[in-house]
Amino acid sequence: MSDSPDTAPAAADPGASGDDQPALKKAITPKLLLLFIVGDILGTGVYSLTGKVAGEVGGAGWIPIIVAFAIAMVSALSYVEMVTKYPQAAGAALYVHKAFGIHFLTFMVTFAVLSSGITSASTSAIFLSENVLKAFNLEETLGAAAQPVATGIALAFLLLVALINLRGVAESVTANVVLTFIELTGLSLVIVVGFYALGRGQADLSRVVLFETQDDKSFFIAVIGGTALAFFSMVGFEDSVNMAEETVDPVKNFPRALIGGLSITGVIYVLISVLAVAVVPIGRLTESSTPLLEVVKVGAPSIPIDTIFAFISIFAVANTVLINMMMASRLLYGMAKQGVLPGFLKGVLRGRRTPWAGIIFSTGLGFALVLSVRYVLAEETIAALGGTTALLLLAVFALVNVSVLMLRKDKVDVRHFRTPTVLPVIGAITSFALITPIAQPLQNYVIAGGLLGIGLLLFVITWFYNSAVRARRTRFRHPDDLG
Repeated sequence: MSDSPDTAPAAADPGASGDDQPALKKAITPKLLLLFIVGDILGTGVYSLTGKVAGEVGGAGWIPIIVAFAIAMVSALSYVEMVTKYPQAAGAALYVHKAFGIHFLTFMVTFAVLSSGITSASTSAIFLSENVLKAFNLEETLGAAAQPVATGIALAFLLLVALINLRGVAESVTANVVLTFIELTGLSLVIVVGFYALGRGQADLSRVVLFETQDDKSFFIAVIGGTALAFFSMVGFEDSVNMAEETVDPVKNFPRALIGGLSITGVIYVLISVLAVAVVPIGRLTESSTPLLEVVKVGAPSIPIDTIFAFISIFAVANTVLINMMMASRLLYGMAKQGVLPGFLKGVLRGRRTPWAGIIFSTGLGFALVLSVRYVLAEETIAALGGTTALLLLAVFALVNVSVLMLRKDKVDVRHFRTPTVLPVIGAITSFALITPIAQPLQNYVIAGGLLGIGLLLFVITWFYNSAVRARRTRFRHPDDLG
């Protein structure tokens, strides 16, 4: 592995990246990093999955959430060790590449993370566009034109996010701060309404310990299935490691921010899962596509919640799109620097020092996914994309935990966080368990297989691209061989 491209030392000059491209700008402070992580985890999932988790296990929906939180925290500690040991963009793909040194595996991990982020951003953009129509009561007015208008709004928002990302990481993170506070305001409203209903005797805490399963599943199988579903709400922290090169003193700031951010969101999720079941009957909560809206409707019927929550949902989903597209562009940039992706993807704007090539490429993929989801995929398939995202990321988490153990022999000249050895072992085992058929439905494997098939095609294209580049360099260095 000594000849692997990732072993090259980082450039000492903060304004250069080791070649003719400038380095990314360090603009993410500890507080901004914490808000970035909290905002990323508190994405679309918490607004839509509370009822679905309750549908798996009944009122005890907080059990899968706690289990998912514990598994996520174990993997988060592995990420903390890796990002403080190798504070570079590219995240999981970089760690797997250093551990295994297999370009094909590195590429597929890169594509799995990339596709999960862009798919999440694209479907969230569609959800955002539909909420815009609802917020302004345009669905009935537009009639048959509603769907094309919604598609145009989704594409326009992806373009707006790209422009914000091109403008600079400081502007992107500042926008994330504003959107995160709006997200937290909406969730705080749900919690306040829940306690208000409890105080007025309009909630039933006995439902919180009621365990019910579908299709006569055992307690263990139901909790495993619910955990795999709840895990989708816990992901997002892994996006932050792709911002390492733009973080001030990442070795010092990442451990506290990552652990603190995940802990904050874990407490919020457990509170909401308990209050939601106590306030709303389980059947109604499970059937609703907007479970948190049901909580506020039942707990405080006098509040004009339809309009309020429509706008809050718009901002919450907007934050998910912004962060996912930031992650995708940095991932493309980081792996292009490592030679795993074509070199043209490591282009950086000299004035703004943002990865313009990665931003444009990821936005193009987002456009393609929006159009595909709107006009090709069935509604059931769209609903399964969240589960597929969790499936892909769980596989990545398993490999990251294994990488931590393999890279213990790789000594670096910087102090870094070190997680107890038993935790990566537990993280790898539990992550692998959650991608088995016990926890995942067949449709998730079908969609994931299709995405990875596209990744395989891109790997072949990248191989030919790199071969052509090497051939040109050889001819340039040896002009006598041109004949």
